[in-house]
Amino acid sequence: MKTELIEHINTKFSFLHDKNLLIAISGGIDSVVLTHLFHKLKFTISLAHCNFSLRGKESNEDEEFVKSLGEKLQITTYSNKFETEAYATEKGISTQMAARELRYNWFQKIAKENNIDYIITGHQKDDVLETFLINFTRGTGLDGLTGIPEIQGNIVRPFMIFTRNEILVYATKKKILWREDRTNSSIRYVRNKIRHKVVPVLKELNPNLLDTFYNTLDNLKGSQQIVKDCIQNVKEKATKTHKNELHFSIPELKKLGNPKIYLFEILKEYSFTQWNDIADLLDCQSGKQVFSKTHRLLKDRDVLILSKILQKEEIERFEFPENTAEIKTPINLKFESTDIPFDTKNHQNKIFDELVFDDNTTISIDFNKIEFPLILRKWQKGDYFFPIGLNGKKKVGKFFKDEKLSLIAKENAWLLCSKNEIIWVVGKRMDDRFKVTKSTSKILKISH
Repeated sequence: MKTELIEHINTKFSFLHDKNLLIAISGGIDSVVLTHLFHKLKFTISLAHCNFSLRGKESNEDEEFVKSLGEKLQITTYSNKFETEAYATEKGISTQMAARELRYNWFQKIAKENNIDYIITGHQKDDVLETFLINFTRGTGLDGLTGIPEIQGNIVRPFMIFTRNEILVYATKKKILWREDRTNSSIRYVRNKIRHKVVPVLKELNPNLLDTFYNTLDNLKGSQQIVKDCIQNVKEKATKTHKNELHFSIPELKKLGNPKIYLFEILKEYSFTQWNDIADLLDCQSGKQVFSKTHRLLKDRDVLILSKILQKEEIERFEFPENTAEIKTPINLKFESTDIPFDTKNHQNKIFDELVFDDNTTISIDFNKIEFPLILRKWQKGDYFFPIGLNGKKKVGKFFKDEKLSLIAKENAWLLCSKNEIIWVVGKRMDDRFKVTKSTSKILKISH
C-alpha cells in the first residue's frame, strides 16, 4: 500500500513533495492510516482535528486520541472544539452541512496562518461511490455525478485509489489503532443508509461494483470535458462583460437546441436553483428577475444581466470634505480645483469655452455654487435635477427611463450632491445649476 501510494503521488500529485501539508484527521481509520503512510513517506505534515461536540464524551476521546497520535509521531497537531448544533441552528442548515462549513473554514484559516501549502483529506473509493449515489438520489448534473474531485483548490485527496476494505486490511496487518465512530453504523444519516442498505445490494448484483463504477466515472468525466468545451464556445458567442455584470444575448441563447440546459451549466456556479423560472426569462417581459442567495438575473430587452446582489453596507451615503483629491470607494472620482485669473475678457471667454462642454465622465462646476461636504448617494424616489442642455427640471427616475437604463444600472447609479441638490448623475449628466459661466472665478473639475 505504501508503494502504491507513493507511485500514485509521483504520477498525479508530484507537487506535494517538499511542501507543507495539513492532514485532516478525524481519528477514524481512513485519516489515521493516511497519517501513518505520509509520516512513513517523510512528507512534511501537521494534523488538524475537529471536535464537533456531537457525541459528548466520545468526541472528546477522539480529540485526545489524535493529540496522542501527534505526540507519538512528533507531528504538530491542531484541534478545535465547535458548537456545531448551535451553528447549524443559527445558519438554518443541517448539522452535517454545518460541520462541513466549520471544518473547511477552519482548515483554510490554519493553512493561511501557518504557511500550509495543501490540505490532505482521507477520502477513499467507497466515499466517492456513496457521494455519487447521494447526489443521484437528490438530483444533480454531471458535476454531481463525477464524484469527489481529487484536487479542489488547495485541497488534495490522494487516497481515492484505495477501497475501504484495502485500508482495513492494511491497518489490521500493521496493527494501527484508530477510533470507531459508533454513528457510522446508524442509518439515521443518508450516507450511512446508502452505505449499509443500498451499496451491499448493488454489490450482490455486481461483485465488481467499484471497478465498474470507476470505469463509468471515467466515461462521465470524459463527457463532462466535452460539455465544458461546448459551454465555453457558447459563452464566447453569447456573453459580454460590462463593468461588474455579465450580459447574455437572448437571441444567441435561443439559437441553441435546449437553452435551459446551457443556462444551467453557465449559471450553476452562482447558486441558482429556480431553473424553470430562469428559462422563462428568455420569453418574458423586461424587468423580470430571478434571485439566488448571492446573485440576480434580470431580463432587459434582448439580454439577461447577471449581477452580484449588493449588501446593505454597500448602499450608503458618503461625504467628502473640501480638500478631497480622490476617492476610490464606492466609486472612483478625482477632484481638482482651479482659480480663474481675471485678466482679460478674451482669456475669460477661452476658459469658459474649454470647460462648459465637458463629456459625461468629466465635469467642471462652479466652485462657489457648492457647499461642502459633498455627498455621494444612491437615487431615491422623488429625486429631481436640472439636466444640462434641458430647460427645466426632470425626475431622476424619468431620466433613467429615457436613457433606457436597466434596473441594475439604475441601482448602480450614484448621485453627487451639494446638500439636497444634485450636482451630477455620475457618468450620465450634470445639473445645469452648477455649470461654469463667464462670471465663474473658481472651478472644481471632477473625473469619473
